Amino acid sequence: LSYSTFEYSNLALSAKEFISGEKLELSVDLKNTGKYEAAEVVQLYTRDIAGSITRPVKELIGFKRVNLKPGETQKITFTITEKDLAFYNYDMKFVAEPGKFDVMVGSSAADEDLLKDSFELTAAK
Repeated sequence: LSYSTFEYSNLALSAKEFISGEKLELSVDLKNTGKYEAAEVVQLYTRDIAGSITRPVKELIGFKRVNLKPGETQKITFTITEKDLAFYNYDMKFVAEPGKFDVMVGSSAADEDLLKDSFELTAAK
C-alpha cells in the first residue's frame, strides 16, 4: 500500500512479432498522481494463449520498484526474452513454444485496470 496514487499509460512493445532467440522491449509510463513522494512496484505478467499444457492466466515475469515525486512521470522498460516464456512441457523439457502471448502491466495481478497488449513468438527463420 502507498500514501500516493499512480497512473499507468502508453504501454508499448518494440515489435508485435518476437523471433525465437531475440529480445522484446516493453515500456510503460508511470506517473505519481498523488500528493506525496512514494514508491510503486511495477509488475509485468504474461499469458500463453494456447500452450501444449495449461499455463497460468497471469504469470509474473518481471517487476521494478520505482520511487517518484508528486507529479513525476518515468518511463519503465522491461526486456522479455525467450527464457521468460519457457516452461517444462510433458517431456520435462524447458521450452518456449511459438504462439500468441498477452502481456499485462500494473500494480498487482488483482488489478482490474492492467494495461494489456499482445505479441507472437515465432520460430527463428
